[in-house]
Amino acid sequence: MSETTIDTASAAPADRLTPLLFALAIFTSASLVFVVQPMVTKLILPMLGGSPAVWNTAMVFFQAALLVGYGYAHLLQRIGSIRAQVGVHLGLLALAALFLPLRVSGLLGDPDPAAPILWLLSTLALSVGAPFAVLSATAPLLQAWYARVRAGHADGRNPYVLYAASNLGSFLALLSYPALIEPLAALSGQRWGWTAGYVAFGLMIVALALVVWRRRLDRSAEPAPLARSAAIPWREKGVLVLLAAAPSSLMLGVTAHLSTDVASAPFLWVIPLALYLLTFVIAFQNRPWIPLSVTLAVQAAVGAVVVLIVAFRSASWGMAFGIHLVAFFFAALMCHQLLAARRPPPDRLTEFYLLLSLGGVVGGAFTALLAPVIFNMVWEYPLVLVLVGLARPWGRGPLTRAQTALLLAAAVVALAPVLLSLWLNANDGARGRFYELFPGGMGQLAMIMLIPAAICAFLVRGRAPAFTAALLMITLSAQWIARGYDWSLSERSFFGVMRVANAPDPRMGGDVHVLMHGTTLHGAQARNELNECAPTLYYNTATPIGQSALMVQRRGPARIGVVGQGSGAMAAYKRAEDRLTFFEIDPMVDRLSRDPQWFSYISACAEGPVDTVLGDARLTLADQPAGSYDLLIIDAFSSDAVPTHLLTREAVAGYLRLLKPEGVVLLHLSNRNLEITLPAIAAAQELGVPVLHQIYYESGAAPDMAEASTEAVVLGRSEAALADFRADPRWKATRRTGIRAWSDDYVNLFGALWRSWFPPPERPF
Repeated sequence: MSETTIDTASAAPADRLTPLLFALAIFTSASLVFVVQPMVTKLILPMLGGSPAVWNTAMVFFQAALLVGYGYAHLLQRIGSIRAQVGVHLGLLALAALFLPLRVSGLLGDPDPAAPILWLLSTLALSVGAPFAVLSATAPLLQAWYARVRAGHADGRNPYVLYAASNLGSFLALLSYPALIEPLAALSGQRWGWTAGYVAFGLMIVALALVVWRRRLDRSAEPAPLARSAAIPWREKGVLVLLAAAPSSLMLGVTAHLSTDVASAPFLWVIPLALYLLTFVIAFQNRPWIPLSVTLAVQAAVGAVVVLIVAFRSASWGMAFGIHLVAFFFAALMCHQLLAARRPPPDRLTEFYLLLSLGGVVGGAFTALLAPVIFNMVWEYPLVLVLVGLARPWGRGPLTRAQTALLLAAAVVALAPVLLSLWLNANDGARGRFYELFPGGMGQLAMIMLIPAAICAFLVRGRAPAFTAALLMITLSAQWIARGYDWSLSERSFFGVMRVANAPDPRMGGDVHVLMHGTTLHGAQARNELNECAPTLYYNTATPIGQSALMVQRRGPARIGVVGQGSGAMAAYKRAEDRLTFFEIDPMVDRLSRDPQWFSYISACAEGPVDTVLGDARLTLADQPAGSYDLLIIDAFSSDAVPTHLLTREAVAGYLRLLKPEGVVLLHLSNRNLEITLPAIAAAQELGVPVLHQIYYESGAAPDMAEASTEAVVLGRSEAALADFRADPRWKATRRTGIRAWSDDYVNLFGALWRSWFPPPERPF
């Protein structure tokens, strides 16, 4: 790398390749360490319903395994002989190779949806723990060896620049996964390719061993241990851990925030992680591309904006995506540049990296493991966005009069939207006139009103406590305004946040209970006796889902299966002679939909019992008897994150196996951000089964919660199964599509996102 100064002028010819070999080995190990993370998580994702929490929990495991690797590298330095260290490391690399090729261990069986975290962490440890931990030790270990082998050379006095090579390898590997590896290679090919890379890396370590042992009989050739510097004070250790913890927490927070609205997919996972690694590359350069002074200014400006918009979902997804990533990048870069400025002498190198790794685990564990337990909503992301302001310069002495005035102005401006909102809620007439003037609602006006507060925060950026206080006031005000409904209930599980609110609608007879999962409306039920058992939204009798249920029931007693329980609205269709089974991965959803305090479709509207099978639908449906269902509704794709494994060719074949001869499968494919209809049609066409398509547009005359626009396809094992649907002009035939069907070995979510942004000129229906 250009930033690394290598004293080759005085080096012997045999030593000239040593820096290059060290850099190449570190680059390769880092690439292997980080390309395996999305690959293994993608392997395990289908067993937990495609939840975004799978990636965040997996990241905690990888950070913990990294800590183990760094701890091993640190302890290995207690062996005085560098040759002995190389021998030990080669031995552990050989032992870890016994776990190759990588695969998901089946020793623990299927996950328990009521307690998935321990299963996930344990399965990852059994599947990839050993090779990952040994590989992750490479960066600090080789840097420590390099400092000793190159003692007396200029580059040997600053081995930290090799950390840039490590993170550059990680960065490029992560970007290559969604751009090249995932689209071009099946998962089986990825596993064998990674195994080949591991073997190649082992050969590089053997080459390094030859460098270390090139004078095996000359004991004087053993590089001397570095002189010991003063111990790192405990207070300094705490600062290092906290500076490392904040970017780690923000990385997982921004990943969950973004992937919740689209899909749990590698192309969304790797972008924040790649940016996180890029900040290390920049921070540990001899001459950083972005000076700390620039970082501090940009972080203050973008940080003040992002705490304002994080509460609102009205901005376009692409714009919000960019703003959040920029804010995260500069917050992480600021922390990592401050870390780089505090790095100790080379003899404390492995201890320094151990503290950084510990901070990564602390930040990741807070976001992925602790926050879901202590918070009933996703508060951790905006909270850390605010608290990272404390890492900025604190200044000296009391605030000036100008700074005090700016802080008071920020407080007044931040409070104004809250007071206006309370006044409007207490005055119905004023609220009506307000919405005539501001059709976008209070959220739109609040974003405009809070901009001066963000400007005030930026102007006090030189005083960390004042800046952080201003951000906190903006955040609290924005979160209050953007809360939407007055929530009666908010609960959180591994699979997301479920909230229930009462939204009165006179046209539906009064009170209406709504169920939200993240930012997606998952159900609504009128609570008056007249409309209580009328299915609403996507399940209205006029939508494709309602049509399919009524068509199948006209044939006689029906056995119906529904993947995705929501508020239980499909139970409103159940007659005494029918049998209805929900397949739901989240026990919390089942509990809420069966509680008559919130929803009564199951408890009061269904005629007879309604079953629920808990667990991932691919796993639980595989246990169902073949040829037993008249109608199977796969209703999992309109949620916040798309479980792609439920839409593969193998999944569709599994659904067809469960159908009676004239049974049908309905795939509900409404989605805000992804075009997933074409892969579904392609899967049906590859399987050689008939398929029909319908887009239903809601009537503007109906109450808001009565119905929703719905896109769906229906398929059966034979033409006879779809005869009733073909007779209905609302269902349209499909033409051959050129889109590649998804499979358990291949999913292209980036293509689905691209088609959503830029629809193809001719869709095959």
